[in-house]
Amino acid sequence: MSKTLVIVESPAKAKSIGKYLGKNYTVKASMGHVRDLPKSQTGVDVENAFSPKYITIRGKGDIIKELRSAVKKVDRVLLASDPDREGEAIAWHLTKLLGLDEDSPCRIEFNEITKNAIQAAVKQPRPIDVDRVNAQQARRILDRLVGYNLSPLLWRKVKKGLSAGRVQSVAVRLICDREEEIQAFIPEEYWTLTGKFVKSGKSPFEAKLHKYKDKKIDISNQEAMDKILNDLKGQNYLVTNIVKKEKQRNSAAPFTTSSLQQEASRKLNFTSRKTMVVAQQLYEGIELGKEGPVGLVTYIRTDSTRVSETAVQETKEFITERFGPAYVPKQPRQTLAKGKVQDAHEAIRPTSVNRNPESMKQFLTNDQFKLYKLIWARFLASQMAPAIMDTTAMDIAAGDYLFRANGSIVKFPGFMQVYIEGNDDGSKEEEKILPDLSKGDKVVAKSLSPKQHFTQPPPRYTDATLVKVLEEKGIGRPSTYAPIVETIQRRGYVVRESKQFYPTELGVIVVELLKKHFPDIINIEFTAELEEKLDQIAEGEQLWNGVLKDFYDPFAKTLEIAEEAIGKVQVADEVSDEICEQCGKNMVIKLGRFGKFLACPGFPECRNTKPLLEPTGVGCPNCKGEIVLRRSKKGRKFYGCSSYPECEFVTWDLPTQEKCPHCSGMMVEKKSKTKENKLYCINEHCPSKGDTALADAKGEKKKPAKKTKK
Repeated sequence: MSKTLVIVESPAKAKSIGKYLGKNYTVKASMGHVRDLPKSQTGVDVENAFSPKYITIRGKGDIIKELRSAVKKVDRVLLASDPDREGEAIAWHLTKLLGLDEDSPCRIEFNEITKNAIQAAVKQPRPIDVDRVNAQQARRILDRLVGYNLSPLLWRKVKKGLSAGRVQSVAVRLICDREEEIQAFIPEEYWTLTGKFVKSGKSPFEAKLHKYKDKKIDISNQEAMDKILNDLKGQNYLVTNIVKKEKQRNSAAPFTTSSLQQEASRKLNFTSRKTMVVAQQLYEGIELGKEGPVGLVTYIRTDSTRVSETAVQETKEFITERFGPAYVPKQPRQTLAKGKVQDAHEAIRPTSVNRNPESMKQFLTNDQFKLYKLIWARFLASQMAPAIMDTTAMDIAAGDYLFRANGSIVKFPGFMQVYIEGNDDGSKEEEKILPDLSKGDKVVAKSLSPKQHFTQPPPRYTDATLVKVLEEKGIGRPSTYAPIVETIQRRGYVVRESKQFYPTELGVIVVELLKKHFPDIINIEFTAELEEKLDQIAEGEQLWNGVLKDFYDPFAKTLEIAEEAIGKVQVADEVSDEICEQCGKNMVIKLGRFGKFLACPGFPECRNTKPLLEPTGVGCPNCKGEIVLRRSKKGRKFYGCSSYPECEFVTWDLPTQEKCPHCSGMMVEKKSKTKENKLYCINEHCPSKGDTALADAKGEKKKPAKKTKK
């Protein structure tokens, strides 16, 4: 019997796959990429058709040696890296290092790590797809040419340590442009009028002023509102129209990489990076007791919403047994993704819908459980029958004015029994039931409530909305969204505060410089067009070095002009009142990975740094110190005493000047996504105390409230 070596990227994946193959198979891990362009130089021969110079990645020598030794002991080698361009490139690099023939059937792919998928894959090996390799190679070289030419320019002209990337710079521009919109926004006043109506024997209901003389009403100030209220005095209110409809509502499609990151941000408060790290763990395999390692979800870098027939049938049987035949749609749902997608992949789904989240909970970490439950519920709902809604629109006339009430109740929950998609404003859907009235009924206005509003600027981007706009504008690919978001924060171009992205002064300076001197690099449409060309390379429709030449020739000329045109840009540090205890100079405020900190301007002679303590104006309840804003090792905000380490008082929640009405203790403000922020007492013995606010900021976990002995 012949021996086969299977090479994957990670040990976890190797362990999961190994249990599905017989004793004649050996599975080893390459630990990701094995070759790359050198870090010390550009590594691209522009004059020789953009020929790349690859070297073995530092630290991979022992792994390559082990793999070469393993190759000599087998009759066949199968390369089982991930089923995307990056995985194809890893497989190709392995053929070069291990002396394999890339035209031989040495490459296998699978969308999920299950017994059937693995055993089917090893029976269908194919040669390396050189077009997909070239697409990845073109992206890598493009990013290297931009980064290794543009970044040094920024070092010389602005500040050392800066970087500019082909895609990351566009992401920073989006955030800067949004901030400009917000700062330039001028609020406009408008008013609404809500009436509370009732008919004897019926429950009261609300309706909003909708029209005046059959035209939509626009109330711009209090004078206009006062006139309307005066007109409505003494008016009779009559139900003039009732429209009842039955509406069908379909479920959301199963997850793609982008929609998973968006929904995990909305519902779980996960960053894009955290979502992908946890999803990778679920894909590569989780130890399920005696069953061993099992991949719980399908491949997690995809823009396809396609679902296999096998999965559809299994889910249909599960829905029938769990919820009944009425919850099975008449026709299986297949949602088409927008734009050009790599439809060889499936959507992200559980490898078996029968592994419900509760049965898996004992084997999963808290984060793994939350994300698996989200993926499982979204997929299950996507295969369920639509929800049926009974909607009612009721018009109430009062002279020339018309009020409208809208009601909606769930007649048949369908997929909503399992899952409802989140939205970016954090609001939740509520049923609104209107009383059973008839056309011609008279109602009484119990109250008329005018309310002043002001138009709001566009919201700042969050993880969810930034990923959404990157996808909509065709910037990047599923595998790049999380690295983009992480990189622009790490470089100090943007900061995340309360889930929203704000551009830093440095980010604004760099974007303005690139806009002026490198308009194509920072151009959204240009970046999207280049992404399309990379897709065409993968399809064999474009030559990879031709795409590189079309980009690089004008870029190189622009680079020469910019070198002469750009003067030295000064980014002045903000000087603080804090005196350096080592050299006596006023310390300056610097921006680091986790926000602002104080540093001595005498660097490198004086290397003194310290946290920037932002006062809250609230006194410490345990001593005479003041509560200040701090950051944990992971960059998360918390509040602690300025006298630390003598006083160790800390809380995650914002301290207030309010005193507890029961014990006069400190009240803190707990933020809520959907309701008003809640004040509660931190005194664990106080009867009014809610959940404890005490926290161990270093460990990132809240301490449970201490139980008092009875």
